Amino acid sequence: MHMTSSRRQFIAQSLAFAGSTAFAQDSTAEPIIDIHQHTDYHGRSNDHMIAHQRAMGITTTVLLPAGTYIDKPSTHNGKSNGLAAKCTGNAVCMEIAKAHPKEFFFGVNEITDEANAPAEIEKYLKLGGVIIGEQKFAVECDSAASQKLYELAAAYQVPILLHFQLKTYNFGYERAHKMFEKYPKTNFIGHAQTVWGNIDKNYDWKNNYPKGKVTPGGLTDRYLADYPNFFADMSAGSGLNALTRDEDHTRGFFDRHQDKILYGSDCADHLGRGPGCQGAGTIAMIRKLAPNPKAVRKILFENAKRVLRLEV
Repeated sequence: MHMTSSRRQFIAQSLAFAGSTAFAQDSTAEPIIDIHQHTDYHGRSNDHMIAHQRAMGITTTVLLPAGTYIDKPSTHNGKSNGLAAKCTGNAVCMEIAKAHPKEFFFGVNEITDEANAPAEIEKYLKLGGVIIGEQKFAVECDSAASQKLYELAAAYQVPILLHFQLKTYNFGYERAHKMFEKYPKTNFIGHAQTVWGNIDKNYDWKNNYPKGKVTPGGLTDRYLADYPNFFADMSAGSGLNALTRDEDHTRGFFDRHQDKILYGSDCADHLGRGPGCQGAGTIAMIRKLAPNPKAVRKILFENAKRVLRLEV
């Protein structure tokens, strides 16, 4: 009898899960903290997410929840619910972290301009949340609602992770420095297209995934240099694109900012390896282009441990 495609897929995934579980039990593995992963990401099961993280060699994962599913302007009338990727919320992330306490921590989130956002976020911070985010909503980054969350982050000594994307999420990256100055006790982590495009002084803001040589001195480069409370999340296709487009620039960028960059995957792949896994690709590029093993360890582990105050 011929094995069906679905049956073959199930067996392959089971073997991958078993192999990755064995890896997770290897106490000699180099520690890696992934600050940016999601539950039910584009419909991927959470069992597959756990297997994916183990296959990548991640020893500690921070799960970033979505906000409540609501149709309103800040969610693009519902189109951006679930972080525009079908992700689930606070309760699911906390449940997985509590079930796997040696491997997972959870973030906390709510739609920025929901009236109950501060109370909802504070509720889960009190339950053990280690970061606010991913804040991925159509609001001004210096809005009154956003500033309430910056204050809350400082009060609970957790960072806040913001997805900056021109005319889509967290508008006003060029003004964000005013928030860094106003809230010096808040650690801000920048993520996504507008952050990583702006490593280039000549960046065309309309291009989410620019290619070619980078002119040093971009806005992100300056933010990282000038503001001790601003950090960069190396995740997603935007982060990997920034690494690969100009390797000579990346080497200098890593050297300058090795204390300010945190590894994240933001990867919806199922396997945790191979060309389809951007998370694994980002790890490989960090190891290739960071100036020395000490800098690699900072970016993959030590910076996240320090900024998120993780006991790992």
